[in-house]
Amino acid sequence: MPPGLDVLEVVEAGPGNLAERLQASTWRIELPEVSAERAGAAIDAFLAASEVPVQRMMKNGLRTFDTRVAVHTLALDPADDTDPPVAEQSRGATCAILRAVVRHTTPAVRPDDVLTALRVVADLVPPLAPRVTRLAQGPLDDATGAVSDPLDTDRS
Repeated sequence: MPPGLDVLEVVEAGPGNLAERLQASTWRIELPEVSAERAGAAIDAFLAASEVPVQRMMKNGLRTFDTRVAVHTLALDPADDTDPPVAEQSRGATCAILRAVVRHTTPAVRPDDVLTALRVVADLVPPLAPRVTRLAQGPLDDATGAVSDPLDTDRS
């Protein structure tokens, strides 16, 4: 493994297709210099919409698809601009933090598509590049919106 990347656990996958267990991803989207109020209003507009079409260039050309159907949950992270990341604290800047649970669909709806959708429905255009981190990928519990470990069923 490369330096700094440590293997913490190894689990042998049971029978079946592991890729089929990957139903959704949880994303953390940091929006430097965007207030929680502004981001919250954009989220509300997005969630109120029945569909939010966006366009993306695919290998076969420009494609329009609905982002709303893929987004299970979208909310301000509890660590929104009341507790900004350490890098932002040093400058005293605002940083809204979103948490999104996005179903794996075809075509895949990526975090940048969600940001494009927020621009479409609420004219939210972050002044600085967002920082995006995938926090989890695996089976989706539709009732709770939780994305769990795809190997949980394989642990003894």
